[in-house]
Amino acid sequence: MVENRLQFHKQNISSINSYTRRINDEMNDGEIGYYHLPKLEINELVSSISSIKNTDFDSVVLIGVGGSSLGVKALYDMLNLEKELIFLDNLDPFSIGQKSAKINPQKSIFIVSSKSGTTIETISIYKYLLNKFEIKEHNNFIFITDPDSPLENYAKSINAMVFNIPKNVGGRFSVLSAIGLVPLGLCGADIKALLDGASSVKEQYLHNRDDTIIQKAYHYATHKNAKINVLFSYSDRLTSFNEWYIQLWAESLGKKRGYKRVGLTPVGLVGSKDQHSFLQLIMEGIKDKTVTFITIKDHKSDIMVPNLSLEYLNSCDFANSKSISDIFNAQAHSTIQALASELISIDEIALDRIDEWHCGWLIYYYELLTSAVGVMLGINTYDQPGVETGKRILKKLLENNNKF
Repeated sequence: MVENRLQFHKQNISSINSYTRRINDEMNDGEIGYYHLPKLEINELVSSISSIKNTDFDSVVLIGVGGSSLGVKALYDMLNLEKELIFLDNLDPFSIGQKSAKINPQKSIFIVSSKSGTTIETISIYKYLLNKFEIKEHNNFIFITDPDSPLENYAKSINAMVFNIPKNVGGRFSVLSAIGLVPLGLCGADIKALLDGASSVKEQYLHNRDDTIIQKAYHYATHKNAKINVLFSYSDRLTSFNEWYIQLWAESLGKKRGYKRVGLTPVGLVGSKDQHSFLQLIMEGIKDKTVTFITIKDHKSDIMVPNLSLEYLNSCDFANSKSISDIFNAQAHSTIQALASELISIDEIALDRIDEWHCGWLIYYYELLTSAVGVMLGINTYDQPGVETGKRILKKLLENNNKF
């Protein structure tokens, strides 16, 4: 299971209940679709994935950027799945060349994923692969997009398989839709367990009125000095989760509210290596940061430090005969105690283990937390006008044949 321990003063719930009502209204009015993804009817999806899995393939190639890839990569890197998932998620020509050189098109399932259906990075990489591999048939291609998008219309014209994303589910909130369930299911993930973990969050915080998320969101959103939220994850497997959190937090919360600019800046750290770098800034630098720790109780490892005493290194013998997992978790909690001694606002999310259920829990928890913070900041959490401006400029530059 999961515990979220808050180490700061909580508000009287009656003073912040209005935010709870607004989040429930947002969930119930049906305009924001991610709230309802944990109850997704997946029988048809599971059946389709099972039929594809019966084909002969070694790897899945996901062509998609931003919300079409970051959440998928977060879950894939957390889970130990049976099939390789190759991400073509950036227009860096070096990376595209390196990764595509490793692809066997006859032994791969290709997924082209774009909510709008016109994401320039995704379509450009797709065109490159069509040309490179001289693809004529699309039997091993899957397209994931909005209903009636240009990409869906294209996919239907070539008789390719299509999965839809609900139109009211934004890209960065879409990992628990077909965007994530199809590639992860093909790689062997238990997608029902993912959704069950997400459902548990919905039940706990929305239906049973556990106030932990609303307290945390209020404290971090209204903090007088701290406008930076650090996610300190104690597992290398959570590195890509940090990257997804950064997109979710930055694109959702960095907005203009009238003439005022608001937002909380996300920073992702990985313990214990970042104890030897960024921790110094948190401990003794400007107190403009709050910190959330993610810890894992059971790392499923029995690796021990041997009972060896080495000349000149006797000062390290206190770790002898202890499990690496215990030392690792002790490092996390020593850091938590150190920051608490500096009166820095912190909380800890303690996972029993990393599996599909806990991964689904973590994804939905952070989506719900983001919505709560957005309500408190008084912004539209679900648009991204700043990103759209850059897209319009890009189109003009390329149409004018500008060289850089």
